[in-house]
Amino acid sequence: MDRQNQPKIHDEDLVARRVAYRKLHETGLFVIPNPWDIGTARYLRSLGFKALATTSSGFSFTQGLPDTDWAVPRDMALEHIATIASSVDIPVNADFESGYAHEPEAVAHNVTLCIATGIAGLSIEDATGDHESPLYDLPLAVERIQAARAAIDASGTGVLLTARAECYLVGHPDPLHESLRRLEAYAAAGADVLYAPGPTKRSDIEAIVTAVHPKPANILLTSSKNLSLDDLATIGVRRVSVGSALSRAAWTGFINAARRIALDSDFSGLDNSVPYSEINNFFRKDLAQR
Repeated sequence: MDRQNQPKIHDEDLVARRVAYRKLHETGLFVIPNPWDIGTARYLRSLGFKALATTSSGFSFTQGLPDTDWAVPRDMALEHIATIASSVDIPVNADFESGYAHEPEAVAHNVTLCIATGIAGLSIEDATGDHESPLYDLPLAVERIQAARAAIDASGTGVLLTARAECYLVGHPDPLHESLRRLEAYAAAGADVLYAPGPTKRSDIEAIVTAVHPKPANILLTSSKNLSLDDLATIGVRRVSVGSALSRAAWTGFINAARRIALDSDFSGLDNSVPYSEINNFFRKDLAQR
């Protein structure tokens, strides 16, 4: 879809979404699930979630691409983010990977473009995409967050900035210590929310929440084997996202059913599927309400 032909979010609606999104981070804990297309965004909205976040990996898979830095080009990512933001009437946070640029000035330019899609928040990570040097050196990483902060401030929009430390995901030898060092620096550089995807141990999560306090921390929850929402609320976590987990749950059903058909001529993987009528009637009602 050409972004020029997408439904425009009225300015007053944008202001309201951005104010509401900021308020969600002030007290308590909320879950921000990650849709990967219009249909999943609208269904999640119908379940009563107060905000949504895009998932770069979930979208990459729909394009037949891996979730590596910039396999999905910047403009394609912006198109997708704008599509999700305009498809629902609640705040949307953009998974903006590493800002689609290395240098701080280019990150700032791209953040300005992302703000124009109608998002209420965006995240910038510190992974380089380089296997030899998987994380930006801390001074440069801090400059990149400062540049994103300056771009948001210049826009006057109040978009919420999340800074991500990717230490756990890139296999850093001491991911907790390095995450704490980086998140504290990003908080000082102007990030509104701090996020280190990967930790599952209570002690690690407690250390992260304590280190960034009073700023809110986002924690990734991708399994029922991890800490519960009640546990995370007790620790003081403000926001919980699921990353690619919902997308992978959908892929799991598809892969299992397709493999059975291909390898065993077995169609049992299609049993117990959600009925066609349930899905179709949901979108029929959704369309009528727009």
